[in-house]
Amino acid sequence: MKAEIIAIGTEILLGEIIDTNSAYIAQQLPELGIDLYYKSVVGDNMGRIKETFERAWNRSNLIITTGGLGPTDDDMTRECVADLFGEEPYVVSELEQRLRSFFASRGYPMPESNIKQAWLIPSARALDNPRGTAPGWWAEKDGRIVVCMPGVPPEMELMWKDHVRPELERRSGSEVLVTRTVKTIGIGEGTVDEMARPLYSTPGIGIGTYARADGVHLRIGAKAPTREEAWHRIIPVEQELDRIFGNAIWGKDEDTFEGHIRTLFADRNRTLAVMESCTGGLLASTLTDVSGAADYFKGGIVTYWTEAKIESGVAPEVIREHGVISAETAIAMAHAVRERMGTDYGLGITGVAGPDPQEDKPVGTVHLGVAGPDGFQSSMSSSFNSGRAAVKRRAVTTAMLLLRRTLLDQR
Repeated sequence: MKAEIIAIGTEILLGEIIDTNSAYIAQQLPELGIDLYYKSVVGDNMGRIKETFERAWNRSNLIITTGGLGPTDDDMTRECVADLFGEEPYVVSELEQRLRSFFASRGYPMPESNIKQAWLIPSARALDNPRGTAPGWWAEKDGRIVVCMPGVPPEMELMWKDHVRPELERRSGSEVLVTRTVKTIGIGEGTVDEMARPLYSTPGIGIGTYARADGVHLRIGAKAPTREEAWHRIIPVEQELDRIFGNAIWGKDEDTFEGHIRTLFADRNRTLAVMESCTGGLLASTLTDVSGAADYFKGGIVTYWTEAKIESGVAPEVIREHGVISAETAIAMAHAVRERMGTDYGLGITGVAGPDPQEDKPVGTVHLGVAGPDGFQSSMSSSFNSGRAAVKRRAVTTAMLLLRRTLLDQR
C-alpha cells in the first residue's frame, strides 16, 4: 500500500504551528507494512487543496489528511474530498443530533455553521471524535482510501488509535514492521554504538542508535509476515541488550524519564522536594507531568532572587563565600528545601540561563545539588551553550539524571 500524508492549514504553512501530526502518522505506518512515499502541507485555499488531492489521487492508494474539518469557511477538507469523489455531501441526522447535544450540554445553542461537521458523502463513513465536534471521514472509491482526521493533535491521535490504525492493520496483507526502543542514559552515543555493534549482524534484525535529550536510544526493528513472528526475532536481541547495558537502561518504548524517576522514588517509598532558580519551576512541572507524581513529590520552591533563597533557608554566608552560581549554593538549596518540606531528598538548581552572564559565570553554567538522609549530599556541574530555553530543558534532564544516580547508589 502506497501512502501519502496531507497536512491542511495555513498556520502550518506559515510556521505558526509545527506539524506534529504528520510525524506521528509517519512513525506509525511502517509498523503496518505501509510505505509512505509523500508528505505535503497546503494552506486553506480551495484551488490548492484540490490540486494537492488530485496529485495524491494519481500516485497513492492511501491518502491521510489532517486539518480542515472545522466549521468555518476556511475549513475545506470535506468539500475537496466530495469534489475529488464527484459526490454531493448531505447532512446525517444522527451526527447533527450529536453536535447539537454537544453544544446543549455546555449551555449554548449550536452555531448553524457547525452543520457541515455533520456532512457525509455516499462513499464515506464517519469516524467518531469524542474529544471534539469534528468527526473524521473514511472514504473509499476506485481502490483508493482517503482518511480525514482533525488537526488538533489529541483528537487526531485518539481517532487514529481507536479507528484508523485498527482498520489499516486488518487490511494490511504485506509484512509488518515491529520495533522496540531501548533507552539508555549516562553513556555517549559512540560508546553505545560500540557496545551494541556485535548484534548489528543478527539476521532479520535492524538496530539503530539515536541521541535524544534523555539519553541514547537503541531501536530494534524486525519485518515479518505477522507481528508474532517479528516479536520472536526481536526478543532475544532485546534480552542481550538488557545484559550488555544493565542499569544504564532506564526505560523502553513510550516510557518517559520523569515516569522512571517517579517509579524509583515510589518503589523505595522516598519523597522529594526541589528548589529551583535558573529553571524557573520547569523541573517541578516536568516531574508532575506523569500520573502518580504525588506519590513522592511534595512540592517545589522557585527562588529566582538571591533574597528568596535566603528567606527559604539558604545560609547567607554560603552565598557570600561561594556566590549564587555555585555547587555549594545548589547543595545548600537542596538541604534547605528538604528541611522545609520534610522530605527524604531535596534538590537544588542554580545557574545562568542567559542571555547575559552572571557573577562572571558564562551563560549555560548550571550547578545542581542533592541532599538526603544521614547527611548525604552530592552535586553535579555542567555547561550548556545552547540558548536560554535549551539550557533550562537540559538542566532539568541533568537534574533527573542526578536523582537517578543518587537513588541507585543509595540502595
